[in-house]
Amino acid sequence: MRVAQKVIISCEKCGSRNYAMPVKQGATKRLELKKFCAHCNEHTMHKQTI
Repeated sequence: MRVAQKVIISCEKCGSRNYAMPVKQGATKRLELKKFCAHCNEHTMHKQTI
């Protein structure tokens, strides 16, 4: 059984690291989601950090 690895995603606008999301272990692309940023007070694109 594979266990999902948690990755940190950060806001593209302000760079705040807001969320930890589970990702499948074999994923090759970086995660990109539109999430709410409390620092910007709006919905912005969030990308997986390394």
